[in-house]
Amino acid sequence: MAASSKFVGAASALAISAALVGPGAIVATIAGVTTAQAATVSRIEVRGNSRVDAQTVKDNLGITPGKPFSNNDIDAATKRLFATNLFGDVRITQSGGALIVTVSEHQVVNQVIFQGNKKIKDVQLSSAVQLKSRDAFNQQTLDADTEAVRAAYRNIGRSDATVNSRIMDLGQGRVNVVYEINEGDRTKIDNIVFVGNNAFGERRLRDVISTKKSNPLSWLTRNDVYSEDRMRADEEALRRFYYNRGYADFRVISSTANLDAATNEYTITVTVEEGEKYTFGGVEVQSSVEGVDASKLGGLVETSQGSTYNAKEVENSIIKLSEKVAGQGYAFAKVEPRGDRNFENHTISVVYNIDQGPRAYLERIEIRGNEKTRDYVIRREFDVSEGDAFNQVLIQRAKKRLENLDFFQTVNITTAPGSQPDQVVLVVDVIEKSTGEFSIGGGYTTGGESPGPTVEGSITERNFLGRGQFIRIGAGGGLNNNRTYSLSFTEPYFLGQRISAGFDLFKRQSGVNDKYETDLTGGTIRFGLPITETLTAGVAYNLTQEKYEIDDKARNPDGSVNLDEISQAFADAANRGTWIKSSVSWSLVYDTIDDRKNPRDGLYAKFNQEYAGVGGDANYLKTTFKGSYYKTLSQEMDIVGLVGVGAGYIKGFGDEPLRVFDTFKNNQDMIRGFKYAGIGPRDGRPGLDDKGSFLGGTTYFNASVETQFPLPVVPESLGIRGALFADAATLYGSDLAQAKSPVDTTGMEWRASVGASIMWASPFGPLRFDYAIPVKKVEGDQVQNFNFGMSSKF
Repeated sequence: MAASSKFVGAASALAISAALVGPGAIVATIAGVTTAQAATVSRIEVRGNSRVDAQTVKDNLGITPGKPFSNNDIDAATKRLFATNLFGDVRITQSGGALIVTVSEHQVVNQVIFQGNKKIKDVQLSSAVQLKSRDAFNQQTLDADTEAVRAAYRNIGRSDATVNSRIMDLGQGRVNVVYEINEGDRTKIDNIVFVGNNAFGERRLRDVISTKKSNPLSWLTRNDVYSEDRMRADEEALRRFYYNRGYADFRVISSTANLDAATNEYTITVTVEEGEKYTFGGVEVQSSVEGVDASKLGGLVETSQGSTYNAKEVENSIIKLSEKVAGQGYAFAKVEPRGDRNFENHTISVVYNIDQGPRAYLERIEIRGNEKTRDYVIRREFDVSEGDAFNQVLIQRAKKRLENLDFFQTVNITTAPGSQPDQVVLVVDVIEKSTGEFSIGGGYTTGGESPGPTVEGSITERNFLGRGQFIRIGAGGGLNNNRTYSLSFTEPYFLGQRISAGFDLFKRQSGVNDKYETDLTGGTIRFGLPITETLTAGVAYNLTQEKYEIDDKARNPDGSVNLDEISQAFADAANRGTWIKSSVSWSLVYDTIDDRKNPRDGLYAKFNQEYAGVGGDANYLKTTFKGSYYKTLSQEMDIVGLVGVGAGYIKGFGDEPLRVFDTFKNNQDMIRGFKYAGIGPRDGRPGLDDKGSFLGGTTYFNASVETQFPLPVVPESLGIRGALFADAATLYGSDLAQAKSPVDTTGMEWRASVGASIMWASPFGPLRFDYAIPVKKVEGDQVQNFNFGMSSKF
């Protein structure tokens, strides 16, 4: 209740009472009020307070004994007392020479209790409500908190949860707040239906949005939870999807969710209007800013006449032009695209106008909603700061960066007038989400140095202590004494610059094919520098202590190495004892992939070199390259093409020759259809076969083509897709010299295979099942048709 209305209400009540008593009382009341309009008092009395000190009440009045005051002063005093949030009611009256302040104190919350909750822990619900222990109780706040608890359950897919709130009076002004919760059953999504779509099928559009149909694994992924906020984000994802594929008139007409009370399942219906598909017509850059030559800026424009209209390319062009013009000293120049639709031939001509914008400066950046994330973590994503010229393009780029951090559910940036006409206040509203993960899972791989079942657990925090830092601790194990331990840390803004810095520590122990055991302990210190939005450079220092031991199964009864079980090259390398490898490495990565979890378009290329010889025992230069190009072949059928290439070369230096452990070994990323370390140079002794005879090579080349497609009948919400592929590779060259047996390098013979795959974007990570048939091989190669393991695309 407003303070002024309380005072007037009190006066009105007195007047009504007086009317019932008699005319004489009416005159007295009016006289009292009139006196209060210009009165003085000799003292102030506080009544009704028990916990709040009387002096605290007097200090908030603003009325001093002996000095005149008016009704306006009483009104202001009442407002100030209510603003302290200490009182449920305040009455101020005058009695003779005394000002009487009568207060009714709020009850104090002793404890907040949640009952019946199992799916959401107390600590999570406590963070959702406003009332806390030792807070003043307020019924309006309790009502809002009750709805907040219901919303928390809706966010985990339990829309039919009921929440009742009550208070327990403990006496002496203290109460307990109790929320009685019936969590109900989990609400699922039975179907997602699209209406009005012709260019793209429902399966493809359901893949675009984050809301998914319920499936047997939804309890892990939690992507079948309906919420209005998620649907608004999905609508925006659909708009971007269509805008980037030529449909500039696309709009979402409606999205509705109907809940079947009998089954507790939603049916979501999204009605769209696609419109016509457009291509770019004429593309031109114009400038009205003196000194800016538009004819020299055409090379920055990504859009080209005749290509499919793409809103992302228009946005990128605006950003590049804005940065270029600002770099030339025109801080207030703005770039605005003007599109001219031709409805007959379905083209959109785009003119990028460079004009002198209004002189507006950024007064301050106001950040709200970040309870965990530090302010500076958000501010550093902006390329503008207080006092700079206001630039809407850079603001939008910062918004994208904040969204890409994956720290927030939503990021909303608005502007407000500043203290001066040319000042702008930037308001950044964020809603945080959980950034910590605890995972434990198992798997099975048929290839690599450590085949067989494995189990791994890890703790990951992507926003460590709210500083935007990444930390991960992991441990795992498997058969043959396989053990792995790892710790990784990354600071994305080293020394306040957009340079990432981090380190990795690891320890890996394994037994390889019952032939030898490895014990590797080491670490890496690394730095990453973004050159452009798509090009990144990296440099690292690596230090590893390597220990190898020939397994007892590969030894004779007298302890000597059984050369019928393992090659002399492995025996020689293992007998060297502890090996220290100290190296520096550098890399260049070019990445335009649209979606790293499920790529459909873009190019990923990585060039890497490692020089071992900065101290330690190893001396070599290793060069590798890997490139993957994705292209959607059919939007309607969601068919994606992939072309991959790779190459590597290692050269030894110094007195120590290359060890067998440093050479390249083939694996499933190089060519499928062959065992790990099952092709290339090998020990030439007859009868050794695959018993540790493959020694690896110094050079390799590989290529792969693949077509990926959705599997019929299988629900797309499961994340399962199929693929057909063809691989080719060659692995050759050897610097290994053995006195007791020759090394057969086999030359540069190519191997080839064809096959089919099932890919599963599982909750435990990307898994892949490959079945490959070699169609070209060399005598002695070791075939392995079936392969299963974790799939890392990049």
